[in-house]
Amino acid sequence: MTAASGPDHSPAHEVRVLCVGERTGVALHGELDLSSCPLVERELHDALRRTARHLDLHLDAVPFCDFAGLNMLLRLRLRALVHNKTVTIASSSPAVERLLEVTDARRLFTAPACELRQATGPATDGPGPSHVRAAEDLSVEVTQLRRAMQTRPAIDLARGILVATFNLTPEAAWAALVTTSQNTNTKLHRLAEDLVNSVHGHVLSENVRGHLRAAVVKAQRTPPQPDAEPAPTNSVPPQWRTAPGQ
Repeated sequence: MTAASGPDHSPAHEVRVLCVGERTGVALHGELDLSSCPLVERELHDALRRTARHLDLHLDAVPFCDFAGLNMLLRLRLRALVHNKTVTIASSSPAVERLLEVTDARRLFTAPACELRQATGPATDGPGPSHVRAAEDLSVEVTQLRRAMQTRPAIDLARGILVATFNLTPEAAWAALVTTSQNTNTKLHRLAEDLVNSVHGHVLSENVRGHLRAAVVKAQRTPPQPDAEPAPTNSVPPQWRTAPGQ
């Protein structure tokens, strides 16, 4: 299924679906940003509706993913919970992995404990009905989803500050935030909050200021590469290894 087409009439965004038993695999091709997500999200909701229990996402061919893409995935996860289904990210590109890591959202898209118990057999580490443990798992996941979505405003504001202050593109500002977060071992949302507070007089630490300054300079000197596609961290199923449009 093709979600959108570029000016050369080749698919700019593609959603491929493969159903096997209770699991449905979905492979996405193309960037996940504010312009593409509305189209892709409709395809994902349709795949979720049709799957019996589990939706496995293969995001190897997603070279860029911003907070519009993350919010789309979070909404998909919440919709799945309502219908007693699961959404997991089976494989992903470095861009997606980096976003999940810095937002602390990776665990939200791994197989929940109740699903693992079903695959490996009954639990032996404690008494209690399995449906009680499953309810606890879902409660934890909902809490984590809400926390991840609540951190977005501060991160968007921080990115806007870098765009306005240093004349960066949104992508370059995002790269500077991520680089600073990694180099200072600071959660992205905490770094964003500190940066936003600095506008109101809060002083950033010397360590953060130094790394942020270096990250901004690097972002300013790095030309945009919209067509660059990083090597995937995991392989997609053979059924989806054909080139887009074939």
